[in-house]
Amino acid sequence: MESDLTSLTQALRDFARARNWEQFHSPKNLAAALSVEAAELLEHFQWLTEAQSRALPADKRAEIGTEIADVFLYLLQLADKLGIDVVEAARSKMVLNAKKYPV
Repeated sequence: MESDLTSLTQALRDFARARNWEQFHSPKNLAAALSVEAAELLEHFQWLTEAQSRALPADKRAEIGTEIADVFLYLLQLADKLGIDVVEAARSKMVLNAKKYPV
């Protein structure tokens, strides 16, 4: 998985560089874009019941998958700009959560 994240991060760098978008990819702007994409993800669930949110039709799942991808890609770009290893940060957070919320 680590090499997948590394190659995906490099692909994001190359994509932005080819379009001269690096100038816009400050941590602040990436965090704002991440927030917007997370809101677009939430919009798909806004008026659903709990049961409906668990039984999505295939076309709706595909749309949601696209929004999840947007959130993930912006998160990777933000972590890259800040030099944060997302896998290590997630592992560290899980350790903290286990201490905070023991079984």
